[in-house]
Amino acid sequence: MSNLNQTESGSFHTYLSEGCKLCQQGAKMVLFITGICPRDCFYCPVSVERRKDTTYANERPVSCDQEVLEEARLMDALGTGITGGEPLLMLEKVLHYIRILKSEFGKGHHIHLYTSLAPDEDTVSRLAEAGLDEIRFHPPADMWNALETSPYAESIRFAKECNITTGIEVPVIEGIEKVAVFARDIECFLNMNELEFSDSNAKGLKLKGFVLEGDISNAVAGSMELARSMFSENSAGKVHFCSSTYKDAVQLRERLLRVACNTARAFDDITEEGTLVYGEIVCKDETAAQGVTELLIGRGISQEMLETKDHSVETAWWILEDVAELLRDNTKDLSIIERYPFENGFVVEKIPV
Repeated sequence: MSNLNQTESGSFHTYLSEGCKLCQQGAKMVLFITGICPRDCFYCPVSVERRKDTTYANERPVSCDQEVLEEARLMDALGTGITGGEPLLMLEKVLHYIRILKSEFGKGHHIHLYTSLAPDEDTVSRLAEAGLDEIRFHPPADMWNALETSPYAESIRFAKECNITTGIEVPVIEGIEKVAVFARDIECFLNMNELEFSDSNAKGLKLKGFVLEGDISNAVAGSMELARSMFSENSAGKVHFCSSTYKDAVQLRERLLRVACNTARAFDDITEEGTLVYGEIVCKDETAAQGVTELLIGRGISQEMLETKDHSVETAWWILEDVAELLRDNTKDLSIIERYPFENGFVVEKIPV
């Protein structure tokens, strides 16, 4: 495997599509079109909460074009990955978002799409006309033995004829060797994802005998080893293996950092992982919150180092530590918060002060 490019996180590749290159930079917005899907893949990691007809831009539920564009601007997105569920169940919505993203950010805004379906020639042509740059097919595992005669072979040919960069993306499980041969023969790239446990698929994976790689990873034992065993220097083709660690350690972190740098307030501390750290003063009511703000300003803290909300005040974590004893008797809770840099972002840690 000396001809493979390898990373410390276990990923390797002989080829990276433009979509993957931008994901490495954390520069792709994730546009989750719908959680509805006609498949029932036992390894699907999509959460139960998302398996409904709701659209998300990154972690934010969106209901209009402006919210999608705002999310892209927040992270200076250089491209968008369209996913689901099954996005092509909502074809008109997919075409609409491709067009508005290209219109707003230019033809250079790279858009790739995942689908478990095998769209016909008309659908592929419409996607190409709208501006889709890359498509990644996800054939179900029960079809891997006969991909050459499946509808996916035709869909891949249609996409290539329309000059859409074309690939297959599947998890690394038994049978993937046949997918690799098919991808090489039909001359499209193959993205292989390390199989992972999630809250939604854990039961199904356990029933099939899969176990965790270790105590600190969600990766399935043996998935990475299977990917590595498949390839020799002369038979690899266009392949990319993406490890569980890589997705967490590189892709997510880089995306968080892009958003954090664009959204951090003057008092937010940005961590190396792209999370935000700040102090939170929870008050008894709105009047109390205003009183805390006035008190802090009276002590020489500038307005830009404070944000007053309905029942709380947020400030730098080190300011909170300095003034905690002054506030303790007249407030409900004093904490240092670490959270993702999104609107109502996931709270990683809350430390009482």
